[in-house]
Amino acid sequence: MATETQNDSSDPSADEPLHIESEAHLEDVVDDHDVVLVDFFATWCGPCQMLEPVLEKLAAETDAAIAKVDVDEHQQLAGAYGVRGVPTLALFADGEQVEQQTGALPEDHLRDLIERHTE
Repeated sequence: MATETQNDSSDPSADEPLHIESEAHLEDVVDDHDVVLVDFFATWCGPCQMLEPVLEKLAAETDAAIAKVDVDEHQQLAGAYGVRGVPTLALFADGEQVEQQTGALPEDHLRDLIERHTE
């Protein structure tokens, strides 16, 4: 795609979390990457804030794309994925959702989850 270098928010080689702007944007990210870990978060959520550096590290160190969805800005999108609490983490592999867990999970658990689908 010719616009990849101009549009950093959908760069398939992103090594930092991608902030999702719409349902179509999330679908594009899931389509563009083999493995995507989606963080449904809220800015006021303490556990979400604690998870932020972990997700940044995973984005830089794994082959998975990390996507972030602000549930306050995108309530319908969060509802479409059955998000009832934050943080909720959804893992997509090959375009399909394969996992969903609520709560701030430890880095090693998230890394194992990603690696199960990238190997």
